[in-house]
Amino acid sequence: MADPTGFLKHDREEPKKKSTEDRLASWGEVYAEVPPAVRNESVRKQASRCMDCGIPFCHSSGSGCPLGNLIPEWNDLVRRGDWEAASDRLHATNNFPEFTGKLCPAPCEAGCVLSISDLSGGPVAIKRVEQTIADQSWEAGYVQAQVSSVSSGQKVAIVGSGPAGLAAAQQLTRAGHEVTVYERDDRLGGLLRYGIPEFKMEKKVLDRRLAQLRKEGTKFVTGCEVGVDLSVEDLRAQYDAVVLAVGALRGRDDKTTEGRSLAGIHLAMDHLVPANRQVEGDGPSPVDAQGKHVIIIGGGDTGADSYGTATRQGALSVTQLDQYPTPPTTRDDDRSPWPTWPYILRTYAAHEEAGERKFAVAVKRFVGDSSGHVRAIELQRVRVHKDRETGRREVIPVSDEVETLPADLVLLAIGFEGVEHMALLDGLGLALTPRGTLSCGPDWQTETPGVFVCGDAHRGASLVVWAIAEGRSVAHAVDAFLTGASDLPAPVHPTALPLAVV
Repeated sequence: MADPTGFLKHDREEPKKKSTEDRLASWGEVYAEVPPAVRNESVRKQASRCMDCGIPFCHSSGSGCPLGNLIPEWNDLVRRGDWEAASDRLHATNNFPEFTGKLCPAPCEAGCVLSISDLSGGPVAIKRVEQTIADQSWEAGYVQAQVSSVSSGQKVAIVGSGPAGLAAAQQLTRAGHEVTVYERDDRLGGLLRYGIPEFKMEKKVLDRRLAQLRKEGTKFVTGCEVGVDLSVEDLRAQYDAVVLAVGALRGRDDKTTEGRSLAGIHLAMDHLVPANRQVEGDGPSPVDAQGKHVIIIGGGDTGADSYGTATRQGALSVTQLDQYPTPPTTRDDDRSPWPTWPYILRTYAAHEEAGERKFAVAVKRFVGDSSGHVRAIELQRVRVHKDRETGRREVIPVSDEVETLPADLVLLAIGFEGVEHMALLDGLGLALTPRGTLSCGPDWQTETPGVFVCGDAHRGASLVVWAIAEGRSVAHAVDAFLTGASDLPAPVHPTALPLAVV
């Protein structure tokens, strides 16, 4: 059983980061390398803080982990030093814990019982324990290719190689189906490859997992846009089922602000993708922050990713803008009671390195020079009003005072509008919902028989952990569709809502 006094003996402890100078001098991950023995002993103490609660909210999809990770079980196995068994428990529910351990914002920690009171020292550092199990699994050789001993004779095409598509591919390959993943980019991984900066997850981590999928029998085709390079007719003729894991990459723009058409104003992904390509060795980025005053509009993950990328590119200054007021530093029980995802100020590693953030502000207009390039922005203090009935937001200036900031590069990180318009959808006879997503029935099947959907394409831009969960669930549905029944796990239902993170 768990140590009921572990949280009294040990404080919550985060992994140590490299110095700011070292972080900005390279694209490597921000965390310092620690000898495995030292790392493991530290994490064993952290895992002992878990009390194996009677109702573990940490692994509930409504308030914690969408994958249903068996967190109390592998916490106790780590406490006892049984890393191999902990690896088995973790991989039983999560195909890619090395991705979630680095990238997930950890709704499980918000649902930890130790989050109820500050007197407890804070929640168990579940994400750190998960990442360490994943690291130890690879280092000790626990992760091996699982080649199916049977063949169903059925062929499945998966369109998109992000975390949802990869999770579905691995599950279906292990079930004995012949799976081919199609990716329109030149490299595999989707947003894991070209959206996530190297300092958050080095791509060797992705490549290591892709090698395992190949050994298991999953086939990959890159540089192929299905619906264009491979016709829909040929797709349906060659495969018994199709899974759409195409993401929700249509970026939201701000076309109403005066001066938006000036050169030097880009969507954030137009900055992140070429920056990641440059790190891959593809040559200089056409959207580079070096020697520029950079303004990032939007306070979420994508904005923070552009923030850290701009500082590493050598920006003169970086300023991130958010329309909402500064969040509280501790949980407000009235606004976000435990175990829901707390509305608090979140400081990313990038924010510790350089630059500044401004809250409750909005751009009044972009100011350009004689050549038509942005050179400054004018800011106003604002408040955001949301209509309870319609859900519409209105940004209202609260002062006539205008602040001017230098701006040579402006990046819009204000979210995503949904699935991109593509020939594939037209060929399959599929239309987008008003939210810009693809709908499906309780069996994850779209209106077109034999065509399934999962991940961001189904739920809208969301978390990596939800993508993996939906990939696993759609694999169960496809397996049942092809064979009549399935033993594959199905962690979430298509109608499941991300209650923990809003």
